[in-house]
Amino acid sequence: MLLTHKTSIPTLYRMSSIVASLPDFPRVRRYAPGLLLSALLAALAALLSQWQPLSQLGLSALTLAIALGMLAGNSIFPALPAQTVAGVDLARSTLLRAGIVLYGLRISLQDIAAVGWPGLLIGMLMLALTFVIAVHVGTRWLGLDRQTAILIGAGSAICGAAAVMATQPLVRGEEHKVSIAVATVVVFGTLAMLLYPLAYPYLGLSQHAFGLYAGSTIHEVAQVVAVGQSIGPEAANAAVVEKMLRVMLLAPFLLGLSLQSAAANRATASFRTCCAQVHIPWFALLFIAVSAVHSLKLLPTALVAVLVQLDTLLLATAMAAMGLRTRIASLRQAGLQPLKLGLVLFVFLAVGGYCINRAIAALV
Repeated sequence: MLLTHKTSIPTLYRMSSIVASLPDFPRVRRYAPGLLLSALLAALAALLSQWQPLSQLGLSALTLAIALGMLAGNSIFPALPAQTVAGVDLARSTLLRAGIVLYGLRISLQDIAAVGWPGLLIGMLMLALTFVIAVHVGTRWLGLDRQTAILIGAGSAICGAAAVMATQPLVRGEEHKVSIAVATVVVFGTLAMLLYPLAYPYLGLSQHAFGLYAGSTIHEVAQVVAVGQSIGPEAANAAVVEKMLRVMLLAPFLLGLSLQSAAANRATASFRTCCAQVHIPWFALLFIAVSAVHSLKLLPTALVAVLVQLDTLLLATAMAAMGLRTRIASLRQAGLQPLKLGLVLFVFLAVGGYCINRAIAALV
């Protein structure tokens, strides 16, 4: 099923020719080829994510989509007609924001109530500390640029690839920096999946406590599910709820990041100018609104299920588009420093997260 150089280029050329023959639909001619290419890669990623060997590794459709996108982007994509670029760029911008908005259907205010204030406090502490460490260590010790450090920090602190994509529009991170951040999520999230179940017998935690620990420290939702289910149903439920709580913190994180970016210029700008520089991410506000609507049970369950599937496709399409615009040469230039930062954050999440979970549990 994988696209090959011999079969894919003629097919996509024919597809582009068909679209180009529609003179009454200029927008279709402009965007359809790139959107179709990104969507095809996303659909393939969604299918592969259901394949047992990959699902057991916790590789989500989003992670596989950017991998397939990078594969195509460094092989067949440069040889395709230039008109595919507009649709790919639309997918990695507009479709990305739409996907983040619909991501709110995966969580609700009831999720917070299920873990109580200890779970909320753990989630907030882990997000704040992980992100601060990422920016400080990344920029001051490892010499990374601020964009890369922020993207890696967001992916590690919140919800993996989805958080990286949501943060990218605010920091205007280049495609290769997004790919680097997602790579750290894949590498160290996979490592967590292997080590956490092995460590469980020696941690002195109940299933529920271990679920909170896993949900508050592992990168991707799929990885959290895999680890929780390997221990037991009680651990799985607590892990998923805690992880969804971290996802809900994405919106206030984005708002805070936008305000901090504007505040950084206060020393050289008037108050009015500073306020004008505050970029309110509308998709983060809509994310909160969608979560509130979902919490009120206003939408039929069947419709929510369909929209969640649509959301996965939208996000995977955006990831595939980012992969298509990523060049391997750019990743090589980044070197080992991003992986070093990912390792530092992984150690903090595993060790520091365990200490924070035990400390808060002792206060309850």
